[in-house]
Amino acid sequence: MPTWFARRVLDLAGVLTDIYYRRKYGAMARRLGRPTVAPDERRGFILLQIDGLAHAHLIQALDEGYLPTLNRLITSNRLKVAPWRCGLPSSTPAVQAGMMFGNRFDIPGFRWYEKDRRTLMSPQQLDQIPTMHRRISDGRPGILSGGSCYVSIFDGDAELALFTLSTLRRQRFFESLRGVGLLVLFLLSPFRVLRVTGRALADYASKLGHRLLGLIRAVTVVLHWIFGSSSPFEAQAPMPRSSWDIVSPLVQASSEALFTEVQTFGVMLDIYRRVPAIYANYNGYDEAAHEMGPTHPTAFRVLRSIDRRIRQIDRMRANYQGRSYDLYVISDHGNTAAVTFASENGVSLGEHIARGIEEGVSVHERVEAHTYVKNRARYLREELRALEEGDRSHFQGLLTTARRYVDQTMEKADLLDYDLRRERDIVVSASGSLAHIYFNVARHPLEMMEVLILYPGLLDWLTATPGIGAVIGRAGDRTIVLGSEGGTLEIGREAELADPPDPLAPYGDASYAERQIHQLAHFPHAGDLIVLGAMREDGRVVTFENQLAAHGGLGGPQTHPFIAWPPERDLRSHAINDPEDLYPVFRAYHQVAPGQ
Repeated sequence: MPTWFARRVLDLAGVLTDIYYRRKYGAMARRLGRPTVAPDERRGFILLQIDGLAHAHLIQALDEGYLPTLNRLITSNRLKVAPWRCGLPSSTPAVQAGMMFGNRFDIPGFRWYEKDRRTLMSPQQLDQIPTMHRRISDGRPGILSGGSCYVSIFDGDAELALFTLSTLRRQRFFESLRGVGLLVLFLLSPFRVLRVTGRALADYASKLGHRLLGLIRAVTVVLHWIFGSSSPFEAQAPMPRSSWDIVSPLVQASSEALFTEVQTFGVMLDIYRRVPAIYANYNGYDEAAHEMGPTHPTAFRVLRSIDRRIRQIDRMRANYQGRSYDLYVISDHGNTAAVTFASENGVSLGEHIARGIEEGVSVHERVEAHTYVKNRARYLREELRALEEGDRSHFQGLLTTARRYVDQTMEKADLLDYDLRRERDIVVSASGSLAHIYFNVARHPLEMMEVLILYPGLLDWLTATPGIGAVIGRAGDRTIVLGSEGGTLEIGREAELADPPDPLAPYGDASYAERQIHQLAHFPHAGDLIVLGAMREDGRVVTFENQLAAHGGLGGPQTHPFIAWPPERDLRSHAINDPEDLYPVFRAYHQVAPGQ
């Protein structure tokens, strides 16, 4: 075929494609009141997030054929892929805050407690999202300014944010109505409706089957216990999660299928509109991984569905050239296969802490609060002196520091700043394999020695508990890490191992873990104590929630997500050891001069 003829054919195909997209998406954009963006020469970016997919599990899914589109983009060198480190906590709010605004300060978990305000904080509490948003934005421009955001906690200053928690406020109500208009137009497409219905029914059947298997396994465990096992918690069967409920899996499957389709439709419409920055989060895999495990076939089948959406978006990006776009595919954190703390101990972490404190509480202690605390401090000081001079205990490296701290505290009379009527008022806030413990006996953050004074024996109780890998607390500007095997680590400007073995050795890169733990422990609203779930020899981590895969803490793939990027951007020149390191990568798109 002559070259000129082939060129004419390609030109004609391009014209026809352009006409098709203009007629289809142009009409929809006009009906939605979403005008096209004024043209300029800057490249835009499309950031597609696969929530919860670790780099190791991405490689496995690629090898097993669950992500053919992404695999083709990588093998053809249209995308490069590598792991990055999401830091601690390894949870979506912290990662999105760092990536979208370059600031994840004082986001200590997926959920946490603020003692100074007596307030529980969680993305699931919509009234708290504005407070979080103000805290992280703090005058910084978001990476999505002028763009669109779909299915997120924070909006990155997007012009249109659909299914995004931080925009569910009164002043953004009419913007949300445009999102409703998008949904209505989407539902007018019969093929999309059929696709959503089919996918929802298939997903529902899978979830229902999994719940039935979980129920059968749970009954088997109980029968095994009745007829000979020493404990019903010995067998590690998946949790039944309200296995008799057959309605919630249908609601979950339907909403997941609908959200996936609608946000994909919205991204494609935004490409037509030449929106400069587009972010879409596909969170179905993370939910399936929590319930079934990170490499369960059902979880990987969710990836196959997401991969089809990546193909649709990439095809739109290639065929409609209203603006040139760079495509990124990223995950915010990974998931580590998990076993529950309750299965190890028969009770939740909060119930276990209550058991450990019970012996140290009496009516007299509550009535004579101030006197009792001061007497206890004096007693502790004398005991610490004796331990310094004689035999060494589990807290060998901390004895001198502890005694000096008690001396200073008594001199300043700071011990009077307690309300021992609330001595039993304790809040445990779990985020997967990470848990913060708050003692409402004081509004200020307690240091580890204060906890030792107020709750004698609690630290030994926790470090001796199966399933707890490390207990973390503060000592001035330093961080103290107590290990389950007796090791003690002090972290300041440098890390010093006071007593071996290193408590952080089971969690991988110890120096990285030290920096992350030190930063987390000194967030204003971190727990008075922070607990890490233990790493088991089989590679599973202990989680404080009811999950078969966990993230939030350290250990295994949970802190190693992935990023796939266009080779032209040379992302390897950036050291990505924190979500905040991604912020300048995407802000650069707003600062590039036209024509570059």
